[in-house]
Amino acid sequence: MAIEVGRFGGGWGEILELVGLSFAAPWNEAQLEAERKIWEPGRSLVATEDGVIVGHTCALSLDLTVPGAQLPVAGVSMVGVLPTHRRRGVLRELMRRQLTDLYETGAEPVASLTASEPAIYGRFGYGLASEQFEVMVPKAARALREVAGIDDVRISYADPMASLEVCTALRNTLALDRPGMFQFDDRWKEHVIGETVVTDASNASPMRCVVAKKDGETTGYAHYRTKRSDRNHVDVHRVHAKDLASHMALWRFLLDQDLLTHTFYGLLPCDDPLLTLLVDPRSPNAMLRDGHWVRVVDVGRALAGRTYATEIDVVLAVEDDLEWNAGSWHLTGGPQGATCEKTDRPADLRLGVRELGTVYLGRPSLERLRVAGLVEERTPGALRATSAAFLGNRLPWLDTGF
Repeated sequence: MAIEVGRFGGGWGEILELVGLSFAAPWNEAQLEAERKIWEPGRSLVATEDGVIVGHTCALSLDLTVPGAQLPVAGVSMVGVLPTHRRRGVLRELMRRQLTDLYETGAEPVASLTASEPAIYGRFGYGLASEQFEVMVPKAARALREVAGIDDVRISYADPMASLEVCTALRNTLALDRPGMFQFDDRWKEHVIGETVVTDASNASPMRCVVAKKDGETTGYAHYRTKRSDRNHVDVHRVHAKDLASHMALWRFLLDQDLLTHTFYGLLPCDDPLLTLLVDPRSPNAMLRDGHWVRVVDVGRALAGRTYATEIDVVLAVEDDLEWNAGSWHLTGGPQGATCEKTDRPADLRLGVRELGTVYLGRPSLERLRVAGLVEERTPGALRATSAAFLGNRLPWLDTGF
């Protein structure tokens, strides 16, 4: 039978079996219910064979911070193909249809996903656009260098639900200045304090919340669980703070818990001050992990939708299987904004759409990609200038998986 790809008109229960089989994950009812609440049924696509669903993908509507701006981005999620139908082109057809729909509807000029298997999505034009560290800090190595004002910060417990409005507002404000973070709406603010498919609550306490305060003002918070298993540890879910003293006061608390030997965090920003302020720099055993995988859906709108660190005037020859993206684009702009249009002018740089996605959020850098043979400079000096312009004010960071 031929496999057909189209919009999904059914209910959540109809895709559960496919999700369970394709991810081979023993998710419980609470985790699946959390995913249902953020699911957008009208944005699901399915592949069917003889009326049976054999593949699925969906998009989540995200308001993502990009360098200098907020941009509507499609958060691609719940992508799966039945094991019986792999290596038959099902995923390729789903990806192509999804990208075509995004372009034709004008919904979002950029798509992003978090990959269960990172080797998969590069062939569909997704580039690795952010990274984070996974750390496991032994309690015996918790010593920190001195931080001014840390003893003026008071740490106290708060009910995760009762403190949700204050904590979400603080986090959303910070997200406006960090490429890669998206705004939490009512769905997401409750989603992140429950059990989800990207968290492991086995052998764990309920979600805990501690808040940092200075002069009565909430200046930061942390969500975490404690886990008693073969390695008793603190399992950190998020840490957000307005200032360095509050940030490090929260970390000092998280690193020094009775009866627990380690503190784990899987989403530590690559530029987090914790890495610099631990007395023993080896103690975190930091392992680099991939975060956002970004796909530029509409080159013109995407490149005009962010700002640039320095003035830029460059023609980019973009290679892409999507015919509306392939060709030369004239990008001009700077810190105040940009324009990007198709052109017949000779190109200054040549690169693939995957490489464009890699640097879109400000991750360094086009120069690094050139060294790897993935970007070609055709006009002397264009690479250095363009590479500098694409950098963000901070490293991009994904603080919430989807």
